[in-house]
Amino acid sequence: MKTSRLLTCILTLWVATACGAPAQTAPPPPATPAPPSLPGDLPAVSQTYVLSPNDVVLVKVYQEDDLETRMRIAKDGTSSFPLIGVVQLGGKTINQAATLIRDALGRDYLVNPQITLTVVEYAKRRFTVLGQVQKPGTFEIPNEESVTLLQAIAMAGGYTRLANRGGVTVTRAVGGKKVTHTLDVKLATSDADSKPFEILPEDTITIPERLF
Repeated sequence: MKTSRLLTCILTLWVATACGAPAQTAPPPPATPAPPSLPGDLPAVSQTYVLSPNDVVLVKVYQEDDLETRMRIAKDGTSSFPLIGVVQLGGKTINQAATLIRDALGRDYLVNPQITLTVVEYAKRRFTVLGQVQKPGTFEIPNEESVTLLQAIAMAGGYTRLANRGGVTVTRAVGGKKVTHTLDVKLATSDADSKPFEILPEDTITIPERLF
């Protein structure tokens, strides 16, 4: 009798398996939730962005919380950082500025310091377009972007019918002195090999009136 019951149980188990009864499997481990974004997280910034006066940067040194510094770049391009004093950041890319601080700290104070530098506030980078354009005025260069002369003229609405495209001038400060570039935009537009003329903050573009 016991043998008969055992055979019956084995047969029942075999039939259930053959008919596709679901196998008992361990439940999957619970998914690990993604870490929440922190309010203080900062957006990624292009490492080739060139720092300029009035930009505000945040510098962090790995495992050196006391050296975390938020600083605004002065008009002469300098800022003051703990231990190393005045550093020239204006005109440098983010990577170059971080390397400058890292080398200065590593030279006299820390062993192989790890530096991160982030722009937390951008300076307003403006240029002015005057003369024979549809909308003369002052315009801003977008963050992390550059603007060519043709793009600047387009931002001002384009030429009027009286514009002299062969005598466009761009005036800018170089080393404390004003320098004026005279450009033939009409010729540059037709020359495929011509390198675009980049507009810098505080440039003044003047489109003269053509003479009949």
